[in-house]
Amino acid sequence: MELARPLLLLLLPLVGVALWARLRGGGDQTALRHSRLPLLVPARDPMRVRLARGLPWVTALALALLVVAAAGPRQSRSSEDIEGEGIDIVLSLDISGSMRSLDFQPQDRLGAAKQVIRDFIAGRPHDRIGLVVFAARAFTQCPLTLDHPVLTGFLDEIQVGLIDDGTAIGLGLATAVARLKHSTSPSRTVILLTDGVNNVPTLEPETAAKLAKSLDVRVYTVAIGREGMVPYPVDDPIFGRQTRQVETRIDLALLRRIAGATGGEMFQATDPEALARIFRTIDELETARYETKISTWYRERMVWFALPALLLLLLEGILGATWLRRVP
Repeated sequence: MELARPLLLLLLPLVGVALWARLRGGGDQTALRHSRLPLLVPARDPMRVRLARGLPWVTALALALLVVAAAGPRQSRSSEDIEGEGIDIVLSLDISGSMRSLDFQPQDRLGAAKQVIRDFIAGRPHDRIGLVVFAARAFTQCPLTLDHPVLTGFLDEIQVGLIDDGTAIGLGLATAVARLKHSTSPSRTVILLTDGVNNVPTLEPETAAKLAKSLDVRVYTVAIGREGMVPYPVDDPIFGRQTRQVETRIDLALLRRIAGATGGEMFQATDPEALARIFRTIDELETARYETKISTWYRERMVWFALPALLLLLLEGILGATWLRRVP
């Protein structure tokens, strides 16, 4: 509910002033004067007298309703029509054991990646987005979809250990590209996130990059973490979970070649803030044009206030002239 002319509500205080003046200046014209009032036995006001005193309040309420009616109460409804085509994006996420490294405090690498991906998905409501995960093998966690709550639900279920350990970058990329094979979108994109070196020779990453190029799929590669010694959680059977320093390697040259061969870009993130900036950059690079038309129409509700006000004024007039009429 909204008002077309809300400034008219400023007249409401005048209704209160009019009520106050009427209550104060009306007096009781049926009162009798007597020199010895204490001799008179106090009598209760009859019902008609008490009701008659309420007539000014009825009038004030009717005037207040008329003011609200004059302000133009109405209900609005809007419809939004979006014209344009979105982008089809497949996220290929490494879930190998090294993604448990703790150099993205307060989370591990996988937790930080999932959080940034979740924000990325939320910012692209009109794009179809899919999710592929890989370690020693690769599989589709969620196909291309506009149902982003379902997609984020699948994202939340991802954890290290779903697949045998390893880093099959070629399989991860090829599986993501395959999800875009039948896409009719004018722009098709793969975002590949990994923190390691391809160590599964089932499919070479360069071959997967050629497949992406042949299908006109642009690939952005994101290296997560830094090379060298990083903290890593280790479960000790005696002392429980401990953090130790382990050495990690990332094939940055390979990721750069994949991105360059498909017209994409390579990025490296060494902390959560850098990872978030990278996804904001990709979000700006992969844009689609939309035309949004918003139609709004109103349903007037003035009668909801004007009709009760007129009925109250009619009731006050009839009662004041008949049953509640004052006789001098």
